[in-house]
Amino acid sequence: MYASQQWKDYELIDTGGGEKLERWGDIILRRPDPQIIWPLEKETGDWRNVHGHYHRSSSGGGNWDMKKPIPERWTISYDELKFYIKPTNFKHTGLFPEQAANWSWMIDKIQNAGRPISVLNLFAYTGGATVASAYAGASVVHVDAAKGMVQWAKENVQLSGLGDRPVRYITDDVFKFVQREHRRGNRYDAIIMDPPSYGRGPNGETWKLEQNLYPFLESCTGILTDNPLFVLINSYTTGISPTVLSNMLTMTMQNKYGGKISSGEIGLPITASNMMLPCGILGRWES
Repeated sequence: MYASQQWKDYELIDTGGGEKLERWGDIILRRPDPQIIWPLEKETGDWRNVHGHYHRSSSGGGNWDMKKPIPERWTISYDELKFYIKPTNFKHTGLFPEQAANWSWMIDKIQNAGRPISVLNLFAYTGGATVASAYAGASVVHVDAAKGMVQWAKENVQLSGLGDRPVRYITDDVFKFVQREHRRGNRYDAIIMDPPSYGRGPNGETWKLEQNLYPFLESCTGILTDNPLFVLINSYTTGISPTVLSNMLTMTMQNKYGGKISSGEIGLPITASNMMLPCGILGRWES
């Protein structure tokens, strides 16, 4: 499993009963997690002393029950990277802390490339990978369909003191953007993607990961430079295994460029139990 042990401002304190107990800076939150199918041994201590508890609704969605006042948003750091945290209506906080394992990896790849690197971050959300890539010295194109998430990413880059770095923020349908980059002849040394399980395009097009990920990945290889540095795929889709991502990267990247493929689960250490919480999967191709 790929996991970061370097967090100081984030901690997965405990898990059980379908929920996780987390510390984000000084704020303690309690949120549901479908992977946690084991029981909660003792609902004591911080479990009963949270700032906010997200409750799922039987009809879908849910809501936050705020037990203590918290700021509208606050800042946490990962090494020299900084991020705004804000509880959203969909239980998320604007950051997936398990992705720190990827941030450290891509920073190392970019800084040791020995040449200027251009990165394309697709389905880029609030820009964790954008901040990491810009910090490492890459030029970055950040693409997401949600205007609010793109603005949040821009604020994270500025918060990290990287506002002068070459980052382009694009609010657009990711698939149409990649097609246009083909036509424009633009090329990238590295591509990062975190595609959804299911979605709809601006004209009603349906995206299903199982059906569409391979052709999309194949199309992305057409906008890579002749000497690409890496391709990273993250997935939170239940039922897709790391081996599937590895196989797709073999067929699209390794067969053409050689290089190395690695894949596996990505997760977080649980303080109370010394166990690991699986949070998703990743596949990496690197030159």
